[in-house]
Amino acid sequence: MAEQHTPRSLIVTLYGAYGRERPGPLPVAELIRLLGALGVDAPSVRSSVSRLKRRGLLVPERTPEGAAGYALSADARQLLDDGDRRIYAPSSADLSDGWVIAVFSVPEAERHKRHLLRSRLVRLGFGAAAPGVWIAPARLCEETRHTLRRLRLDTYVDLFRGEHLGFAATAEAVSRWWDLAAIAKQHEDFLDRHEPVLRSWDAREDTPAEAAYRDYLPALDSWRRLPYADPGLPEELLPQGWPGGRSAEVFGRLHARLRDAGAAFVTGETRP
Repeated sequence: MAEQHTPRSLIVTLYGAYGRERPGPLPVAELIRLLGALGVDAPSVRSSVSRLKRRGLLVPERTPEGAAGYALSADARQLLDDGDRRIYAPSSADLSDGWVIAVFSVPEAERHKRHLLRSRLVRLGFGAAAPGVWIAPARLCEETRHTLRRLRLDTYVDLFRGEHLGFAATAEAVSRWWDLAAIAKQHEDFLDRHEPVLRSWDAREDTPAEAAYRDYLPALDSWRRLPYADPGLPEELLPQGWPGGRSAEVFGRLHARLRDAGAAFVTGETRP
């Protein structure tokens, strides 16, 4: 597969898909087994876990048997819980609550935080309306609050809720605020890689646990970025032939078919 899945991203995806169900930490040996099934070697797993620990997303804990393991931090759980609403719940594409507008100002002495703030807003699905003014559907407001507070960027930002009153048509304005062609390309890339996987599963009746896991985790790792890049705008504001609905359907069907079957491989129930 041409797509590159970094070990660090796969570990986060693994915890998001299956790690929160465990009563304790994931043992390091299990992380190595589970990432090994996807072609990641043990040194890459260990170094990626160390980086996630430094970022405050994983915390070291011993398993009840005394083995070394890692659990999610409170911040990581909040991040994943927020992500669930985007990744697994279909977007309503509803603007009945209007828009949330983020206006920020960063002192010159802390200008390094401007890039962090801009990049985080982009990753939340905001579009740039003007310098220092960013916009997104209002349903993203609470997640934006959580994220900015977690990163201690909230002191630089004011949030407002409103509606677009002109002067350009909203569809025209939206095409300036977001790079819709680039977002569509991400959906098309997802479809190119994972629609054939879905077709192959549709053609078979069984769902072996390890095979399900091997196909599901990379699909989730690819998909989980898309609901952040794509703000989920109503169809009337999007170009004709928008591929977002089709990619959401493909992921939804892969999730329904493979997620629970793959859980048996994660828990080790399929091992002799």
